[in-house]
Amino acid sequence: MQSSPTIVLPSYLTLAPKSHNIPRKSQSFKPKLPLSVRSIPDHPEMASVAGGFTVKAQMGGSLRREDDGYVTLIEYVGKKEANVGVDLVLLIDHLQYAFKRIAALVASPFNSSLSKQNMALAGGKGEFGRDAPKPLDLLSNEIIFSSLQNSGKVAVMASEEDDAPVWITDDGPYVVVTDPLDGSRNIDASIPTGTIFGIYNRLSEIDHLPSEEKALVNSLQSGNKLLAAGYVLYSSATIFCLSFGVGTHAFTLDHSTGDFILTHHNIKIPRRGQIYSVNDARYFDWPEGLRRYIDTVRQGKGKYPKKYSARYICSLVADLHRTLMYGGVAMNPRDHLRLVYEANPLSFLVEKAGGKGSDGKSRILSLQPVKLHQRLPLFLGSFEDVEELESYGDVQQKVNPGYEV
Repeated sequence: MQSSPTIVLPSYLTLAPKSHNIPRKSQSFKPKLPLSVRSIPDHPEMASVAGGFTVKAQMGGSLRREDDGYVTLIEYVGKKEANVGVDLVLLIDHLQYAFKRIAALVASPFNSSLSKQNMALAGGKGEFGRDAPKPLDLLSNEIIFSSLQNSGKVAVMASEEDDAPVWITDDGPYVVVTDPLDGSRNIDASIPTGTIFGIYNRLSEIDHLPSEEKALVNSLQSGNKLLAAGYVLYSSATIFCLSFGVGTHAFTLDHSTGDFILTHHNIKIPRRGQIYSVNDARYFDWPEGLRRYIDTVRQGKGKYPKKYSARYICSLVADLHRTLMYGGVAMNPRDHLRLVYEANPLSFLVEKAGGKGSDGKSRILSLQPVKLHQRLPLFLGSFEDVEELESYGDVQQKVNPGYEV
C-alpha cells in the first residue's frame, strides 16, 4: 500500500482535524485530513442580480420580498408552501454550506497541481484508469461528510467514493446518498462539474440491526421513497437545483453575498425538445434500436417533424441541466451510471419537472437497488422524447469494449 501523499494547499485553505473513519474504495490518493475552505466573507446586500437564462422550460413567477426583491434558498425552504420540516431545513442549510466550499475548491487555481501530484503517485495513467478516485472527489466527499455530521440530522451517508455506507448517528432522521463531484476528471479543461444527492427518511423499523447492515439497507431504498433530491452545477454560475417532491426549483449562487438566490421557480421541462445528448462516437457499439432512434430524430423523421441537434458535454450534471432547461433527452446507454446516487436523484428532479427517467425499459424510480454501486443505462428528459425512445425497444448497450479516453 502506498503511503499517503503530501498535498500542497493554497494559503486560503486550512486543514481541520479528522474525526471519522470511512471505509474507502481502493485508491492511490488518500488524504488523511478533510479540506476546510474559508468561509465566505460578509458583503453588503446586492443592489441587483443578473437576469436568468433564456430557456424553453416554463417557470413560475419569482418569489419576491419587499426589502430587496429576492428570496434565498433558506428563506424559500422555510416558507410554508415548501412544506419542509425544521429538521430538513437545517440539513439543507448544512448541505448548501458544503456546496459553497466545493464551488470554491473547484474554482481554485491549484487544482492542476493536485491532479499532477495524484498522477505522479499513481505512476502516470493511474492504477484504476479513468474511473480512479481523483483528489477533488475525495476532498469533496470529506466536505459533505463533515457538513452532514455537523448537522446532527443524518444517520447514514452513502457515497460513490466509499465502499460501503457510513453510519453517522443513531438518532439522525435522514439518509443521504451522494456523488460528491461528478465529472471531476474533466476539471483541468474547465468543463462543468456537479454534485448529486438524494435524501430519504431513516428506516426506524430496522434500528435493531447492526450498524453496518442497517446502513446498507437504509441506503438501498427505491427512488419512489425519496423525500428530496438535488444537484449543484459548478460552471459559469453555481446553480443548486432542488425538489422536495412538489416542483423543481433552481437557486443561483450570488458571490457578493454568499447566498443561493431563487432564479428558476417551478421549472417545467418542455414535453418535447429538439436536442439529444449522447457520446455518438460509440454509435457502432449501440444496439440496433438506439441507432434507429438517433438516425430517425436527427433526420427529422420522428414523431416530432424537426431535425434534432446533438449537444454533449460528457458531464452528467451539465448535460442534465441543459436538458431540463431546453428539453430533449440526455442519455448513457451503457451499464455505467449508478442507480442509488446518480440515476435516482436526477430522475426524481426530472419527474417533478414533468419529464421522465428510464433505463430504456423501466421507470428509474420504480427500480429496487440491490447493490450500493449498482450500474445501469440512463435516459432522462422530456416526457415525449423518452417515451418515443423507449418505443424502439432495443436501446440498452450491452457491448462494452472498454474506452480509454
